[in-house]
Order: sequence, then structure tokens, then C-alpha cells
Amino acid sequence: MDVEGFAAAGYEEVRRVFQELVDSGLETGAGVSVWREGREVVRLNAGWADAGRSRPWQGDTLVMPYSLSKTFVTLAALVAVRDGALALDEPIAKYWTEYGARGKEATTLRQVLTHRAGQPRFPAGAASLDLLDDAGLREALARAAPEHVPGTSLGEHALTYGHLIDGILRAATGTTLGTVFDDVVRPALNLDAWFGVPDHALHRVADLEHAHPEWPRQLHAAPWLGVPAGALDTERTNSRVWRQSVFGAVNLHTTATAMAEFFAHLTSQEGPVRRLLGPELHTELLTSQVTDYDEVFGTRITWTPGFVRDKGKIAKGGIGGSAAWWSLRHDHACAYLTRRLDDHSRAARVAAALGDDLTVVGED
Repeated sequence: MDVEGFAAAGYEEVRRVFQELVDSGLETGAGVSVWREGREVVRLNAGWADAGRSRPWQGDTLVMPYSLSKTFVTLAALVAVRDGALALDEPIAKYWTEYGARGKEATTLRQVLTHRAGQPRFPAGAASLDLLDDAGLREALARAAPEHVPGTSLGEHALTYGHLIDGILRAATGTTLGTVFDDVVRPALNLDAWFGVPDHALHRVADLEHAHPEWPRQLHAAPWLGVPAGALDTERTNSRVWRQSVFGAVNLHTTATAMAEFFAHLTSQEGPVRRLLGPELHTELLTSQVTDYDEVFGTRITWTPGFVRDKGKIAKGGIGGSAAWWSLRHDHACAYLTRRLDDHSRAARVAAALGDDLTVVGED
């Protein structure tokens, strides 16, 4: 396999590192995009979009990046705040009355957005539900007691994040997460990204594969991902019905170029994210809200609503190895999107070639 694409002068180390990943077999299908000063300076593609090697990975190949999806769920929630339908610090139960039970009466939207709502996983009783039983899973969250008092502990809401926001939006606005994303967020940001891939784009979607059979059971985050069953089952996640569903915590389908471009404009005072949200909510989105030990990540971490932040970057990644970030030190954005589910060492090597540290981005 060869790496195809382009890299502007000064980025040959990125190409070299990516080629090494491909040549070593650590990567079987992925894309890398780097943006600087408003333009794409690196676009690299390698490998295949399918196990049968009939579809080469291309610049427009879509892939599911797991928790990188959560960033765009956050934006949908903040659109509702922008429009006055929600408030960050009012109890969710003001809108979603069924949710205000068993210790969740005072839980706020801000606590959900910063993974402090005490529901980092679906309750054990949801194990009998199908992965795509949206209504049943929302009801399970509304009925359940939180694992800890909301606001007192931190743990990425690994599979529950999208269902929580969807439930809040349905109650407060009468619309769904998918609709807000499709009708407002995606067009405003001009994103090649989809919750529910349309028929015309299905041929672009890459098939996920495990790097090795034991990978799902070796994850630190495995206990948070097992209920309901199927989120790590590639037979399920490669199915058409999954790709055309909305499971907000994990199943956005997008390209490396789209994610790098989004991060390239993320902090801009004149950029599309600020235009979408307005100055106040744009500032909230980028501002560190909580620093604590994240049980699901397994490390100390700082969350904004929607991103992991440290002195060097604003980032988000997903289980399996995909990641995207804005470098606060170097003023560039990068996305590494892969179909080969493994740890984040591949993206970290690409980041290092750019002078970035990608220590914490997703639930390894």
C-alpha cells in the first residue's frame, strides 16, 4: 500500500510517518488532513475502505470516528440554548419532566455537556434493549438513578451522551438531535458529516475492522460500552441500518478533511462556529469547565462543553483511534480518521510529526 495525496513544503515528516504506519501494517485504511491559515496543506489517504480491498481509501471516504461525534451533539444542544429553548444551568427536568427522578431533579444541561451528569453508561436494565431502540434507551436513562450525585464526579458519557441531548431537545423544542444537526448545524458549518448517512453517500462509507480480536475486551472504557450490546460489534456498526440511524454519542460519519477544516475554524472570531452560536456561547464552548479524573478515560482531564483541552490543544477523539484537534501552540488543525480500530498511538505519531502532543483524546 502507498500513501496518496499531497503535502505542502514543510510537512514531509507527516507523510513519512503515515507511510511507516501503512508499511508496518498498523494502518489498513485512513486519511490525514492538516489545515493552516485557512487552507488544507496536507491531504493523505492510504489503504482500503473495505476488507476485500475493492475500494481504495479516498479523500471523500466517510468513516465513523466514535466519540468525535459528541462534539456535534454539543453544537446541536447549544443551538437550542442560542434560540432560548434551553438554558445551561437550569434543571433538565424543567423541560424533560420524566427525567427529574431518583436524584436527577437538579441535573443541568451544563453537567451533561461536561460529563458530570452521573450517567456515563446506560443502566444494567437496558441490557435487554436493542442498540437502536432510541425511545427505550431514553426512557431507561430517565428512570435510572445516577451513578453519583450530578456535578460531583467526572466520566465521559460514552454511549449515553447523544440520547441525553436528544431527550432534552425533544422535550424542550419538539424536535430531535438529528433534525437540529441536519437543518441547522451541518449547513451552517458546511460539513461533509452525517448523523444518518443518506442513500447517495452510502457508497463512500468505510467498513470498520478490529486491529485484533481481543481489542474490545482490553479497553479501559469497555465497562461503559457494553450496554446495550453492539457498539463495538463491526457486523452491527458496518450495517446499513446503523449507518442510517442516529446514535449521537458515536455514529457521525465524516471525512478527515471535513474534521480538520472544522477544527481549523473552531477558535476564529470570524469563523462559522462563532457565527452559528454567537460570541457568548462560542466562548462557553471553548472555555475549560472542569478538571478532574475521568473514570472512562482513565486519566485526569480538562473538559470544555464538547472538547478536551490543555495548554497545547483543543481536541476530541474516539475509541478506535480517530482524532482531530486545533493546536494552540502552532495554529494548525489536524484530523486522523481510521477504520482500523486500535489505540491512539497512530494519531499520536502523526501529531508528534507536527510538533503536537496527543496524550489524551479518546477512551482507550
